Amino acid sequence: MKILVIVAHPDDEVLGMGGTILRHAQNGDSVKIIYLATGITSRRSLNYQNNSQYEKTNNPKTVQSQIDDLRNDAKRSCRILKVKESKFYDFPDNEMDSISLLKIVKIIEREIQSTKPDKIYTHHHHDLNIDHRIVFNAVLTACRPLNSFPKEVITFEVPSSSEWNYPANFNPNYYVNIKSQLASKIKAMEAYKNEIRHFPHPRSVKNLKNVAERWGSVSGNYAAEAFEIIRKIEK
Repeated sequence: MKILVIVAHPDDEVLGMGGTILRHAQNGDSVKIIYLATGITSRRSLNYQNNSQYEKTNNPKTVQSQIDDLRNDAKRSCRILKVKESKFYDFPDNEMDSISLLKIVKIIEREIQSTKPDKIYTHHHHDLNIDHRIVFNAVLTACRPLNSFPKEVITFEVPSSSEWNYPANFNPNYYVNIKSQLASKIKAMEAYKNEIRHFPHPRSVKNLKNVAERWGSVSGNYAAEAFEIIRKIEK
């Protein structure tokens, strides 16, 4: 089976479905991850922390170094999850609403044509993060059922985004048991050394375990990841 994971930022894939990614790989499925936005640059700082000013820093070399560092973390994380193929694009972080949706759609269409995935996983449409919502819209547009690919479009939550978009809700209808993959998911998130946080932040190790156990209890498992199936076509 061919799996295409399309996310806005490096670390979204681990937060949303790191255990499921590893499970696909362990089952012999081909997994490719597409990162559309640079990530991190919306913080407007040189120390990986958020800055309240909008104006961009005048030190482009340091900014590019941060982007490269984040991508190297993503590659390390992919190795932990046994992902053999990943690709990075350069859309502006948290400003994908400044880009024509058509441009984003065309890139995703090319990736679909190249990969011919059976399943596509992407962001939930109610996330607080604007890039997440735009990626969902672009994926859904690119996946209009005009040909045989893909057969399934599935969305996941991202802790620190999905749960903060009050009063919209993430309403999962599909669960994957990740008891055997949870420890590796945590290691994959820890590879993002500048993105992981301390509890009670949603991107903390403790919270990721809490989320996995919560969805596990909902679905009768020790630990699980939750998804919302947007479309599934049986041919």
